[in-house]
Amino acid sequence: MINLQRCILVFLALICFFGADAQVVAQSDSTNVSNDSINTAALQQYNNKLAEMEQLRVADSLKKVALENQLSSLKTTDNLQKEELQRQLQRIKENENQRIAEKKSRINSLRSTAKGFPVMGVLHDTLFYVYSKIGASTPSDRAKSISKKINNLYEDDFLKIDSIISVKSENTYDIVYGESILMSISETDALWYDKSMPELADEFRTIIKDSIVKAKEENTFFKILMRIGLVVLVIIVAWFFLWLIGKGYNRLLDFLMLNKDKWLKSLAYKDYTFLSADQELQVVLFALKLLRWFVYALLVYITLPIIFSIFPFSRTWADALFQLIWSPFKGLLIAIWAYLPNLFSILVIYFVMKYVIKFVKYIFAEIDSEKLKISGFHSDWAMPTYSIVKFLLYAFMFVLIFPYLPGSDSDIFKGVSVFIGVLFSLGSSTAIANMVAGLVITYMRPFKINDRIKIGDITGDVIEKTLLVTRIRTIKNEEITIPNSAVLSGNTTNYSTIARTDGLIVHTTITIGYDVPWNEVHQTLLKAADRTEMLLKDPKPFVFQTSLDDFYVAYQINAHTREAGKQAAIYSNLHQNIQDCCNEAGIEILSPHYHAARDGNMITIPGNYLPKDYKAPSFNVNVKKGSD
Repeated sequence: MINLQRCILVFLALICFFGADAQVVAQSDSTNVSNDSINTAALQQYNNKLAEMEQLRVADSLKKVALENQLSSLKTTDNLQKEELQRQLQRIKENENQRIAEKKSRINSLRSTAKGFPVMGVLHDTLFYVYSKIGASTPSDRAKSISKKINNLYEDDFLKIDSIISVKSENTYDIVYGESILMSISETDALWYDKSMPELADEFRTIIKDSIVKAKEENTFFKILMRIGLVVLVIIVAWFFLWLIGKGYNRLLDFLMLNKDKWLKSLAYKDYTFLSADQELQVVLFALKLLRWFVYALLVYITLPIIFSIFPFSRTWADALFQLIWSPFKGLLIAIWAYLPNLFSILVIYFVMKYVIKFVKYIFAEIDSEKLKISGFHSDWAMPTYSIVKFLLYAFMFVLIFPYLPGSDSDIFKGVSVFIGVLFSLGSSTAIANMVAGLVITYMRPFKINDRIKIGDITGDVIEKTLLVTRIRTIKNEEITIPNSAVLSGNTTNYSTIARTDGLIVHTTITIGYDVPWNEVHQTLLKAADRTEMLLKDPKPFVFQTSLDDFYVAYQINAHTREAGKQAAIYSNLHQNIQDCCNEAGIEILSPHYHAARDGNMITIPGNYLPKDYKAPSFNVNVKKGSD
């Protein structure tokens, strides 16, 4: 906390004592440049017209002087000629009044838009503004020249302030000091201030004298010491408040820690906890830290203008500091206010499209629930089609909203949009292929959710279909994700589609020797199928003899079932029943490579299916003797 206070105090001191000259020069330069850009266009046309009017005025003045000289030289008896000369002088006077009125009207038309160039005093305060040029000197050049001459007078240690006087020249009033002309007041300058040239010259002379006197008073050694003392006092007071804020913050933390168990409870609803007591404490500490930094910033923001107001050369810095901080917020607020019509348009488009999508969803939900039937449009197409239509509607909404987005017409926005589009097109070719395959699969209808299918070597139940992938759960509870492009390019076997209506045919094959009658084997297999659960009695099971091989006959039992998802259990139960029925019938199931010598060997049927007095036959050896 102490280090933070020291940093802030050092920051204040550096700003006060080391930033003066650079800030003043920058401020003066920025003012001149700004005024140049503002006035150049507005005053250029006026100054051109002024040059033409000045030529006419000079011609009229010369003509007036000649007429007055001629009039004074006439005799008293030349009345006719005198009247003619007086009429000419009257016309010249009327032209002069008309010229002044026209010039004044032009000046009045420029007052609301044109801004003058400031003449800066020694203390960098604005004394007055210059609006018109004299000869080849532009208003900007005149203002700079006058400011420079005022500073030169201030630096003159032997200056006699009362020697600054105003004198009349041929066409102007000049403010002079000795042999130096500080500035000239023209007729146009007087018209800008709506005064006569003598009045304006006296006013400007008084302003210049007062500014020099004030600057000399402000920059005395005693004044400087007093201001330094005030700066130190302000910094001490600021440090005291910083220390006070730090102490108050630490006491508040101690008080909070002491009462946190009483004040902070977990924020929960039923079994879900939104914020625990520790999390609430962290939020409160964060908020207090933000508040502390805000108070510090506010204190610095109040202290700096006070310090800047102590020295004359830095009094304008407070406004600059305020503008530095306020201008971004002001610009933001103005931009938000200007954007409100576009924002309203975006909201209207969004809410209209939102209710259109709700209506479309209602229609497709009715189709999905088969309350609304459309010929040739299957109900399982409803929700996938709704997703496509919703995507297209949102895309259309974005197209409508795009022109109203801030910066949508800028080259940077367009460039970023193109860049993102290129990245998307290059990096999503596989994803797009899967999405297209997902759409094709949706409308091909090769399978539905919970169907038992086989894709390649993978067999299982469909648990999810998306535009990108299909997920299958095998009988071993393995979840396998297959890209839709692989599904579309391969073969898909669906066990469930026909099983719901006609039934799925499950089948298995056994091999029996030629010594067993085929009709006995048929009856045994049909009996085993009849014992098996989840196999249909109608249609009736049937047996095929699929091959006659060298050592055995292949018999295939076929039966219908509607439980396609339970094939593993059905096959296991069927195989058990085949074994039992064959054993009961005394039929041996021999593998293709199984050989048995009947004499002297046990039969392959399990012992619990044999008679209790069963004995293995003895070897039978027949010897034939020859007839001798």
